[in-house]
Amino acid sequence: MNKRPLLIAAVVLSLVGCDQINEKLGLDDPAKKEARAEGEARAVGSACRHSGRAIEDCYAIYAWLPKAGVYAGWREMDEYMRENKIETIVPQLPPAEPPGAKKRKPAPAAEAGDEAAASNGAAPTADKK
Repeated sequence: MNKRPLLIAAVVLSLVGCDQINEKLGLDDPAKKEARAEGEARAVGSACRHSGRAIEDCYAIYAWLPKAGVYAGWREMDEYMRENKIETIVPQLPPAEPPGAKKRKPAPAAEAGDEAAASNGAAPTADKK
């Protein structure tokens, strides 16, 4: 029997499957991961400039993104907005939480007052000054 073509086919198929297996396991190629982070950083920088945020605020809010990419996106959007006389847009939502950060919970005092009012069947009232 001719085993050589079978062996070559098995090696080629196993090498093709490595990328798919790594993708399923969540193992990324460092170069691809860096390119993706750079693109995200540029998009975030552009959005920060469009919303009127200072570059320093952008760095602080999105500390997990590469600063060079954030700056490049911010600078490109600044040039674009100046050329086309576009005004900034006020952000409607708070900034995003960094990956892996715990979500903030409301203050316990506010929760306790709302729960007590709800258990009495009354609507929550505003604090009196």
